[in-house]
Amino acid sequence: MSLRYNGDMYTIDDLEKLISSYLETDEVMKVRRAYEFSAKAHAGQHRVSGEAYIHHPLEVAHILADMHMDHQTLIAAILHDVIEDTPTAKTEIHKKFGKGVAELVDGVSKLTQITFDSHAEAQAHNFRKMLLAMSNDIRVILLKLADRLHNMRTLGALPTAKRRRIARETLEIYAPIAQRLGINNIRLELEGLGFKVLYPMRHRVLSEQIAKARGHRKEIVSKIRNALKRRLRQEKIPAQVIGREKHLYGIYQKMLSKSLSFAEVYDVYAFRIIVDHVDTCYRTIGTVHNLYKPVPGKFKDYIAIPKLNGYQSLHTVLFGPFGVPIEVQIRGKEMNDVAEAGIAAHWLYKTGERSATHKRAREWLKSIIEMQTTAGNPQEFLENVKIDLFPESVYLFTPKGKIIELPRGVTAVDFAYAIHTDVGNSCVGVRIDRRLAPLGTRLNTGQTVEVITAPRAQPNPAWLNFTVTAKARSNIRHSLKDLQTNEAAALGKRLLNRELEILDSAYDQISPDLIAKVLKENHLQDAQQLLQEVGLGNRMAPLIARQLIGQTGQARRKPVNSKEMPLAIKGSEGMLINFPKCCLPIPGDPILGFVTAGRGIVVHHQTCPNVTEYRNHPDKWITVEWENRIAGEFPTNIRIDVTNQRGVLAIIAATIADQEANIVHVDMKDQDDRYITLKFVIEVRDRQHLAKVMRKVRNIKHVSRISRR
Repeated sequence: MSLRYNGDMYTIDDLEKLISSYLETDEVMKVRRAYEFSAKAHAGQHRVSGEAYIHHPLEVAHILADMHMDHQTLIAAILHDVIEDTPTAKTEIHKKFGKGVAELVDGVSKLTQITFDSHAEAQAHNFRKMLLAMSNDIRVILLKLADRLHNMRTLGALPTAKRRRIARETLEIYAPIAQRLGINNIRLELEGLGFKVLYPMRHRVLSEQIAKARGHRKEIVSKIRNALKRRLRQEKIPAQVIGREKHLYGIYQKMLSKSLSFAEVYDVYAFRIIVDHVDTCYRTIGTVHNLYKPVPGKFKDYIAIPKLNGYQSLHTVLFGPFGVPIEVQIRGKEMNDVAEAGIAAHWLYKTGERSATHKRAREWLKSIIEMQTTAGNPQEFLENVKIDLFPESVYLFTPKGKIIELPRGVTAVDFAYAIHTDVGNSCVGVRIDRRLAPLGTRLNTGQTVEVITAPRAQPNPAWLNFTVTAKARSNIRHSLKDLQTNEAAALGKRLLNRELEILDSAYDQISPDLIAKVLKENHLQDAQQLLQEVGLGNRMAPLIARQLIGQTGQARRKPVNSKEMPLAIKGSEGMLINFPKCCLPIPGDPILGFVTAGRGIVVHHQTCPNVTEYRNHPDKWITVEWENRIAGEFPTNIRIDVTNQRGVLAIIAATIADQEANIVHVDMKDQDDRYITLKFVIEVRDRQHLAKVMRKVRNIKHVSRISRR
């Protein structure tokens, strides 16, 4: 299958000749009738380039005909702009060409009736509508991709700014969708055209470099291909061996992502071997490995574990002749058609049952539609889908052996949401290869992951700091919005009462007039909303408490030990925070929260010995991290081994004080006649401050060793 395009305009006769090879005569006539209807509707209309408008839908239909799409799709392609650009109504299309065609045409029609505040908002709304239409009929996206492809081929007549905007949108959205659906031919052309428009200088330089290098490559490619063919004939394996030309945009992306020079990328020789059956693929991989030595760790079996878009193939990298690496892809003929046509291969083969690729596309669309119901606005939805469109996969196992494919860099929380939304919402811990691990742990291919859930658990806001998949992030945000309930109000009331107790008051003792005044000052509707805002952390409990008692700064306040005051930490949702004396963490340290009755969240250093004991209670863990800006001083331990000299304690104490660190406690222990150990508890601002103190103390002549704890 190939996308035929050489700059010449196609005619309806060209289209008829092409589709007559695979459609019935009456279906071909229906396509001709649709063309005549569309030509009449678009009569007198011209594109920016000056050509008659009817050429655009005809070209779109040709692109789809190359993919052997059914006659309804071709008719919809020819009519896809008549609702938007002509007086023709959907009902008229329904009457003349049937309900299926009318729905397809409506699915690709643009939103022209609504005025948006920005182009980004319009793009997001259009994208959401397109995906919703896809959920009803997946041919909508094939129409949209063909429409975008012809628009990209004819961008030259548009202003530069508009060309660049359309090219960027193509590279960010449409090319990745084509890749996700496995439509490789369209994806490659979209990327090539988008790259040329968006980065014309880089495109020109790379094109020139390829042209220069191509002459030398032809001889090497020919020798390697002949060697592969010869060995396959010896093994009596019928196969087609093709030397693959590297895609320009692919070369650019590889150079960019891996910081490689052009020579390092282009000097890899790529071949594709197409055989008859699946078992022949595995025989062939053994044959090529006997011919050339394989590079360790570079073999990938996408036949046993297909990619999300249904792509199946064996990949390997070999040490070739002349010291060059060789990339080889081995696949069956039908696998190759799916790799090129993706979901369109379903229509290419006209199978009675839905193909595996079609099923995967449906599953992906189902997850996208679920995502859009939880997204706060169209822009958030669009950003989530963009994240979902760029996966480099890892393959993980459930305890029952089911394989789950997720983007590279995912965490245990992402895995939980991939299983089911309810599992993600209620997860409290995870076992990775049978060992307990934090929920933020990054997962690697081959690991077995078991999610531990609790009935009353709920998502933690701190999960947004490390989750990767769009499904996890959108569901976490959705659940956090649902916290605006009586539970959030109850938490807000507890937080306010804690602060009001310090000020010798309580929430129930505040007069309605004072509450009404505070509501007005904060632009809130009622007391319930005030409590919810405090519970969600949108309003600071200490500030609201002072407003509620009318404090101006002179009101009486109970004396409180500053070290016992609650501290703002990401993920704590305003809960009481305490620091244990066992490890004394300071800002910058990796920390772990443990929920303790009566003490709120107790924050430990992740290396604290006591954390081992808590690992038996994963349901009480909570992921926390320091706020970006925290003022104050925090106690921590340092241990200093020094030679036993008169005045050494005074020298060290003076050095610590010079670095603006306060000494809270000191303990001294003799090691032997020559050395003593000094254990200090000092107050510092953060890890950088502590490092500065330790560096200065280490430079003292009598100090032999300094460490924390």
